[in-house]
Amino acid sequence: VQLQASGGGLVQAGGSLRLSCAASGSGRTFSNYAMGWFRQAPGKEREFVAAISWSGGNTAYADSVEGRFTISRDNAKNTVYLQMNSLKPEDTAVYYCAAKLTPWDVVAGIVTPDYWGRGTLVTVSS
Repeated sequence: VQLQASGGGLVQAGGSLRLSCAASGSGRTFSNYAMGWFRQAPGKEREFVAAISWSGGNTAYADSVEGRFTISRDNAKNTVYLQMNSLKPEDTAVYYCAAKLTPWDVVAGIVTPDYWGRGTLVTVSS
């Protein structure tokens, strides 16, 4: 499956951005995949940000973004979103979406995705 992330850009601290990740090319339906967002800041390792199960009924967030970021998905559009509010300079990173094929409606396993998308850069200025 191919994942294409978009929506990154430059924003001031306190501002908002919405990232999108469109999936294509899989013989399986989009709703067979748990989806997630990860990020990698300069000089740091890639880290988990958020995940969502097939149905959208189960979500998980890193402590650093809980309450500020919201992950959602539209299975009819094969797209997952990350709404980022109250952005901080430390949120600056390349953001990647990821997909995990799973037979269950859970987020577990997303930390070892089957597919990665190309990243989109988010820069938060102070």
